[in-house]
Amino acid sequence: MSASDETGRRPVAAQVEREFSGVVAWYGHATGAWWAMVRIPGDVRLVEALNPRELREAIVNARGWPWPR
Repeated sequence: MSASDETGRRPVAAQVEREFSGVVAWYGHATGAWWAMVRIPGDVRLVEALNPRELREAIVNARGWPWPR
């Protein structure tokens, strides 16, 4: 992975965190997937996605998200 790839992913994860209060988001270098830790009523949920758009969908639907694959 190039330094520019890494530099480009950090702002995306930070933007996702700003959009969803209490969510921690990151890109997994080893998995090649996007991840987020999401609070749901009475619990937390780890969601995985292929891209930032899908990650946002997973966060919104964390309670019923069908991940991990």
